[in-house]
Amino acid sequence: MSNKENKFLGRYHGPGCSCCGGHGPDEISRREFVRVTGTGALGAVAMTGLSWASLVVSQTDEKFTLARKPLMVKPLLTYEVPTPRKQTSWRSWGGIQTEKDAAAEIARIEEELNAISRKADFPLNFLPVTGVRTAQQLSAVKDLELADLILIYAAGGGMNMFDILNKTGKNIIIFCRHRSGPVYLWYEIISPRYLRQHTDKLAVKGIDEGDVVIDSQDELIWRLRALCGLKNTIGSRILAIGGPGAWSQPLEKTMKLVQERYKLDIQSVSYDELGKLITGARADNATVNRAKTRAADYVRDAGVKLETDQKFVENCFVLEDVLKRLMDKFSCRVVTINECMGTIMPLAETSACLTLSLLNDAGYLAYCESDFVVVPAGVLMAQIAGKPAFLNDPTYPHDKIITLAHCTAPRRMDGRKSEPARILTHFESDYGAAPKVEMLIGQTVTNVMPDFEFTRNVGLFGKIVANPFHDICRSQIDVSYDCDDIKVAEQMPGFHWITVYGDYMKEAGYAFRKMGIKFEILT
Repeated sequence: MSNKENKFLGRYHGPGCSCCGGHGPDEISRREFVRVTGTGALGAVAMTGLSWASLVVSQTDEKFTLARKPLMVKPLLTYEVPTPRKQTSWRSWGGIQTEKDAAAEIARIEEELNAISRKADFPLNFLPVTGVRTAQQLSAVKDLELADLILIYAAGGGMNMFDILNKTGKNIIIFCRHRSGPVYLWYEIISPRYLRQHTDKLAVKGIDEGDVVIDSQDELIWRLRALCGLKNTIGSRILAIGGPGAWSQPLEKTMKLVQERYKLDIQSVSYDELGKLITGARADNATVNRAKTRAADYVRDAGVKLETDQKFVENCFVLEDVLKRLMDKFSCRVVTINECMGTIMPLAETSACLTLSLLNDAGYLAYCESDFVVVPAGVLMAQIAGKPAFLNDPTYPHDKIITLAHCTAPRRMDGRKSEPARILTHFESDYGAAPKVEMLIGQTVTNVMPDFEFTRNVGLFGKIVANPFHDICRSQIDVSYDCDDIKVAEQMPGFHWITVYGDYMKEAGYAFRKMGIKFEILT
């Protein structure tokens, strides 16, 4: 299990795991990684000079909720007040023709947005609704700069206003009424006149057919949910223990694609630095005693069955304490561990599996392997759903069933309730502590398969039908699906999958499309 050269490894299941320990042709040595990250080529900043004494002064709490920043939405009503003219056409289509009409419409919009705020299961702030009749009036809308999203209620007005708003670079949704109130002008002409610009093809950059909503508040809500997830993913900070990796892929190429699509702020902590912190934590009696108490409470839970050495569990809680304080120090809520078997085990004297599960349950996002082919998609899906995401190894589809497995599954997959779990050794090493989470039978799940090129992701909707116990990674689910097996086998890209409880296919497709990544749903 040793890895004396400390290399980024991985291609085949073999000594040290499929994803962390097998040798592959695109491996990169640690020395080379440090050299490259020193130039910033991998988009990672190496953090040094850390000490346990500097970390232990901060307080850490078990939050059990995923921290998300609210989506800031600026609603705008665009309309006209035409002047009657004799014996000629003087007004366009639409039921908003006077200032009185506009005032009533703003009140209607405010009522609908209040209802959305009460219904939304994600953080959301609406700025005051503003009515504008001309492009010149847009310059007086001072809170536009606060918005992540401009929600245009397109009752009327010229498309030059849409152009000006689109040039801000902010996300835009165009809402039009058909039956939900006075009909809007742009219900008629949003496609031919604006989106297609009087041609037969989409001609506007940054806005497409998916950004148009007619009447439906539910259609509006899931788009807002997707954009909230996107806001909390793009540019987010991730703590990478041992630096970033890329499963069997050229690391520099993968990290370049990650930065192009996700613009992540990756803070890298070496294993030398982590080792010093773990040593310091173990020498701290308060930290060790706290870990023992928390481990005892954990295994005392009626839903937990301990089938490994208690000491491994205690060491997992020490490691969790270290990682929590590191994330707090660097103001981030996401961590991933490279070489999460061979390298971390001698340092932590346990496996990282249970630790990562604990962090996910405590409202952080924690992933093994530092596979940045899939980690960004995991962050996005968790931020959309407001729940932990299960990073897993898929198997081969057959009989409308596929087995998904890994050793780091969260227990709070629904974001609230802890599923039952057996605490075993990590399978490949038969060492440490790893949870076998018994996920909810009958639960619907969204599965996302990122590709290696960051151009095409695939979604597969399914249902958990079994929690088997094969000689593979400990947390295992059999997922059924309504799709041809060969189609799944032919269309599945990349390697690792992301699984979340619930149906978030539409949100996933909308968010990925905003990043220029195609999303294909297998049905």
